[in-house]
Amino acid sequence: MNQLKLTRLLESFLMEDVGDGDLTSNAIFPIEKRGRGIFLAKAEGILSGMDLIAATYRLLDPTIEVTAHFADGNRVYPGEIIAEVNGPIRHLLTGERVILNLLQRMSGIATMTRKCVEVLNDKSIQICDTRKTAPGLRMFDKYAVTTGGGKNHRNGLYDGVMIKDNHISFCGSITKAVHAVREKVGHMVQIEVETETRQEVQEAVKAGADVIMFDNRSPEEIREFTQLIPDGIVTEASGGITLDSLASYANTGVHYISLGFLTHSVKALDISLQVNEGEKK
Repeated sequence: MNQLKLTRLLESFLMEDVGDGDLTSNAIFPIEKRGRGIFLAKAEGILSGMDLIAATYRLLDPTIEVTAHFADGNRVYPGEIIAEVNGPIRHLLTGERVILNLLQRMSGIATMTRKCVEVLNDKSIQICDTRKTAPGLRMFDKYAVTTGGGKNHRNGLYDGVMIKDNHISFCGSITKAVHAVREKVGHMVQIEVETETRQEVQEAVKAGADVIMFDNRSPEEIREFTQLIPDGIVTEASGGITLDSLASYANTGVHYISLGFLTHSVKALDISLQVNEGEKK
């Protein structure tokens, strides 16, 4: 993850939660009172966001010591200690919620991504994400997908062209839309076109699309459509694909399967911070 962007986002998350100060922790604990805590896995899953523990605490108090016992991409089981922390109790508790919110969400995304890769069980097809991410969390969501074994689709509207059904409807045709884009963007930018029918696939090929998406198509239709695509054009399946139906898309010849549910309806992985008594003075 981009470290400058990471720092700025973490600062904004802390400001949102802490505001003018942690009224509870600041009232109970003097700044010199130190303690220890453990981040504990309470469910099986794939970890993502481990570096955020130290990065967040560093912003609150650089004297906090963080010892990680697992790395991103590792599988953990209930009862395993994933990290230990030692420092002023006030700051350990102040940073708890922001850290857990990110760590649990990212690990949930990584866990679901890994599950999808395993369910599909086809090394010729890559699982990837979409832009259906929580506002402000896209960098974290997309990083979590990669730690789960998936790939990233475009990061935003700025780094890839994707001509969807509404673009085509307003423009008049796939051909017109592709040609209009070609006149405006440089040769380093790929153009993806969303298609639903055999005729649209053929038009997209003829228009010179770099990537062709099969939108809301069955495995049988995708097997048929991939036969129409020349070598050198990347193919993608998306829309209407669930965890239960995912395995049926194996061996369809498509290169990528993009799944919105990886990020838009994620179930957080259960992780908690458990603290020990403060150090005796």
